[in-house]
Amino acid sequence: MVAEVKGMKTWSGLAKNRRRPSEYEVVTTNLQTRTRHPDQAYELSPAPLLEMNAFYKKNVSESPLQHPDWEGFRDPDEMIYRVYTRIQDQQEQYVDGLLDEHDELGHDAGLSASWLEVLERLYTPRRYLQMALQMGAAYLVQIAPASTITACAGFQDGDEFRWLSRIAYRTRELQMAHPARGFGEGERAHWEEEPAWQGFRALLEKTLATYDWGEHFAALNLVAKPAADEAHRQLGRVARRSDDGLLGLLADNQMRDSERSRRWSAALVAFSLESEGNAGVIRGWIEKWMPLAREAVGAYCGALPEQDDAANAAIGAVEAFHRSLGLDA
Repeated sequence: MVAEVKGMKTWSGLAKNRRRPSEYEVVTTNLQTRTRHPDQAYELSPAPLLEMNAFYKKNVSESPLQHPDWEGFRDPDEMIYRVYTRIQDQQEQYVDGLLDEHDELGHDAGLSASWLEVLERLYTPRRYLQMALQMGAAYLVQIAPASTITACAGFQDGDEFRWLSRIAYRTRELQMAHPARGFGEGERAHWEEEPAWQGFRALLEKTLATYDWGEHFAALNLVAKPAADEAHRQLGRVARRSDDGLLGLLADNQMRDSERSRRWSAALVAFSLESEGNAGVIRGWIEKWMPLAREAVGAYCGALPEQDDAANAAIGAVEAFHRSLGLDA
């Protein structure tokens, strides 16, 4: 007699939910193999025989940021690849429309010489900053302790590349409109030598050299990226006063991606607060990294023309984000 085998009504890993899993849960949860064995993250020789296992154990399993079930984290937007590509395709169509419209109006040819100098020094070199932000997100993809966190970081990685590409595109447009200037040629020198960028260079280089996954997340998503994005928001505001409405609109659209990053980052912080002691750990990391962020924002915003209170506005927005995390409750 053959025993009757009853099929499960849901995925075994999600059976405890007693409901049909959502598409997000099916394609995002419990996808990592490296979380099965803390001492053998890549299921090869255990640490210390395989250096990568030892690295992962030190910087993930033994991170000061601990939770018994990181896979329980959920992205508040429940973003999946199919939806992400559809949303960003719509956003790219919007940006393409902006670029085409302003090109037809001869926008770049009408920019003043003083504003073109600002763009050379403080806008087109940002592609180096975007690359650093992308590398930081890519590291989170590699080191995150749960596939639901990996997915969020992966989409953030895509966001950063999107804007790196757009800045490169604008650099070429400005180069064609003003061939006598240094667009497309002087960005590296500005990034490496312009005083306005040196604070962000220091902040991002140190962030990229932070291997503990929890501190890297805090340094990047709670400090460095919000600071960089808020400084860029201030550039967009100054651009509007300098008859560069296109840059203002592009900066506004970039903040849509930044806001999604902050939503999932805030949700991950809230999830981590389920475990005692994590509030103090995250608060300590923010306090450690914010002096570098303040210096970076101050140097950059201080170089903006008609800056008014740009640096204070940018840092105020970052600090408001921190207050919203509930770390002092």
